[in-house]
Amino acid sequence: MKASGLAFGLLSVVFYLLWTPSSGLKILHLGSCVIVTNLQEIQSEFSEIRDSVQASDRNTDFRILRSTGSLQDTEPSDRCCLLRHLLRLYLDRVFKNYQTSDHHTLRKISSLANSFLTIKKDLQLCHTYMACHCGQEAAETHRQILSHFEQLEPQAAAVKVLGELDILLRWMEETQ
Repeated sequence: MKASGLAFGLLSVVFYLLWTPSSGLKILHLGSCVIVTNLQEIQSEFSEIRDSVQASDRNTDFRILRSTGSLQDTEPSDRCCLLRHLLRLYLDRVFKNYQTSDHHTLRKISSLANSFLTIKKDLQLCHTYMACHCGQEAAETHRQILSHFEQLEPQAAAVKVLGELDILLRWMEETQ
């Protein structure tokens, strides 16, 4: 009886999420993995700091996410894996290495990190249940991104990739 109650509860949550479009929640289709996240909130948080982050970028002729080919060319079956890798990059190396004395920017980065951590946990569930395929294409794209990232010193790389967050968010938005 408890199992049917749990199933009903989960089903109710799913229907609620699907029928509340004004909340900013988006369904991301990442191959066999489907997650729900609030991309509108993430985009809003980033838009508040975009100009200050991009103004601190001293390497304007060098791109990390754009130089790896198009994220849009990633096969649907590899999107989950690539997103997992990119979120790990942002969580482990970008948000941790970004330095500024602006407390507003630091609060927004903390909020972005929390949002990314939530998505990463959902993707981990997909990976655990074998719904997050990691093919050769995803591995190669991730390797290229890391190679470009590591060409810069840690703070400059963090500034560069944080400034390119809109590219990642646009790609995520298009996976609906």
